[in-house]
Parts: sequence; structure tokens; C-alpha cells
Amino acid sequence: MKHLLILIVAAALYLHFYPNEEVTNFYNEQKQVLLDGFSEFSDTKVRLKADKIYLDLESELDSFSEKEVERLKNITSSRANVKEFYLTICKTKTRDIDFHISNEKKVCSTINRYVNML
Repeated sequence: MKHLLILIVAAALYLHFYPNEEVTNFYNEQKQVLLDGFSEFSDTKVRLKADKIYLDLESELDSFSEKEVERLKNITSSRANVKEFYLTICKTKTRDIDFHISNEKKVCSTINRYVNML
């Protein structure tokens, strides 16, 4: 056990005084992946369940075409997709070619109700 600890300290000292760019980049990437994983796992904020948007719009789906319903299912498949749609379409007022303007406004207004949970 002592030998392993000595080996780890020696490797850390070597890398500290003689840095290697490739090893440093690898270390930073792995550290970021680990931190992202921990933050996703230990996130205590109340978050939006992505299909909540779909469930809220379910009563109005009769005015949506089949293509629009499929696009809505794709958007509400994950919180990241909902956030991306909100930032690229709703916030910028650009049009989504898959949605009719009135249906797009319905989707954006529904997402606006939950924007603080994204």
C-alpha cells in the first residue's frame, strides 16, 4: 500500500514539474467528464420532465398534423431538446418549418410556462 502511494505521489510530482500537453489535456477532459457526471447525478434543482410539454398539449393535438406531432414528440424526448428548441425558435422568433405558426405559438407558450425549470 505504501509503495502505491509513493508511486502516485512521484507521478504527480513528475507531471507537475515536467508537464506533458497531451497528458494534461487528457486529464482535463476526463476531469470535466467526471464533474459533469457528478453534477448531473447530484443535481437537486427541480427540473422539467421533458414529456410534460407533450402532456400539456395533448388535448390540443387534434389541430396538429401527423408531422407536427412527430416533431413535438422529438422535441419533448429530452430536456436538452426542449431547451434547444426554446432557445433557437421561441427566443429568436425564427420559424420552425415543421410547425404551422399557430401550433408553434402553442408549443412556445407551453414551454414558456416551464422556462425556469429548463
